[in-house]
Amino acid sequence: MTPWKRGTKPSGWYPRRGEICLIDLDKERPALILSSDSLNRHSLDVCVLPISKSEHRAFTLRPKLNPGEGGLNFESSVKCDQPTTIEKALVVYPPLGSLPATRMQQIEVAVKLSLDLP
Repeated sequence: MTPWKRGTKPSGWYPRRGEICLIDLDKERPALILSSDSLNRHSLDVCVLPISKSEHRAFTLRPKLNPGEGGLNFESSVKCDQPTTIEKALVVYPPLGSLPATRMQQIEVAVKLSLDLP
């Protein structure tokens, strides 16, 4: 198998729901891929939730991730109150890791609460 250089995306690769990837903005920042795999495969954009090292005690809609979860090396918070869309081309390959279904369910609940969805 050919090893891939960081940032070199293999043909046909796309970010998957539940993966934590770096996003190449003014500097690389981690984000959780929120949009569905079918959209991620075909769309030019993906929906993400930013991830921050900063602690915001006032926000209860920011589930904590422990070091090691999703490939992160630090304690962090998923900003479920700030879903955003970015160009898929800004997603850095390879992903840092992915979250298990149980963690994604907790995050989905927080996103729904933040957007006042049923």
